[in-house]
Amino acid sequence: MDIYPIPRSSYKRIGIGALNEIPDPPKELWMRGTLPPQATKKLAVVGSRALTPYGTYACETLIKGLAGHSISIVSGLALGVDACAHRAALAHGLHTIAVPGSGLGDSSIAPQTNLALAKEIVTNGGALLSEHPPETTARPQYFPSRNRIMVGMSDAVLVIEAGEKSGTLITARLAVDYNRDLLCVPHRIDDAHGFGSQLFLRLGATLVSNSSHILEVLGLSEPKKELPLQLPLMSDHEILLYTILETPTARDRLIHQSKLSPSDVSMALVTLELKGVAKEQYGAWRRT
Repeated sequence: MDIYPIPRSSYKRIGIGALNEIPDPPKELWMRGTLPPQATKKLAVVGSRALTPYGTYACETLIKGLAGHSISIVSGLALGVDACAHRAALAHGLHTIAVPGSGLGDSSIAPQTNLALAKEIVTNGGALLSEHPPETTARPQYFPSRNRIMVGMSDAVLVIEAGEKSGTLITARLAVDYNRDLLCVPHRIDDAHGFGSQLFLRLGATLVSNSSHILEVLGLSEPKKELPLQLPLMSDHEILLYTILETPTARDRLIHQSKLSPSDVSMALVTLELKGVAKEQYGAWRRT
């Protein structure tokens, strides 16, 4: 598939106008493939190249839970978390954008072990982006600069795992600098791979342990649908007490308000509890 340049003046038109908000936007990007519709939310997923089984589980599970939503998964095509994120997006029908630290020519894609993945992304309607001409080979200094592109175009950044010396820490700091939402997966307190997440959670990042947390941050959470309440058949006394229990009420107050005898109230409350529609909690009766 063709690789073609995109001038900075076109970023907004093609849905990556957020790049113009960062201090040093690329003057030009090279693209291979197809970007998503403009309204699509973009989630950058970052983390260690030495991906642990827990990190793999977290990455796959969280991205799976985003299926069906207008989200593009942005990552760096590297080994570890990046590749896991791209593959999970493809597996669950989500658009994905890869930003390698190299040009986009077949012989330049880095790492070469992910060339097949890069082609799969493009074949499935995703995109590859780089600020370097197609035949540019990867260099260490290109990786921090490509991270600014990933963060700059995204609405939020999700850190899966990162050790104390991981480059992911730099990417996470960019999210803060660029005013992007920073999300972190929690880890055990003694897990070295959780250093980055624990650090940024202490500094105010959003803890993510469920896909719904990501959807909330991206403004894509669906309002809970109120299911019609199926009440069991109730006696007149039970209906009267259930009506009063719209507000949690102590037993003595129920007797006073209902004007029923204490024994009638006690019997009705026991029946309501057995039917699963009321219970006593913290000294008051309330609906369940």
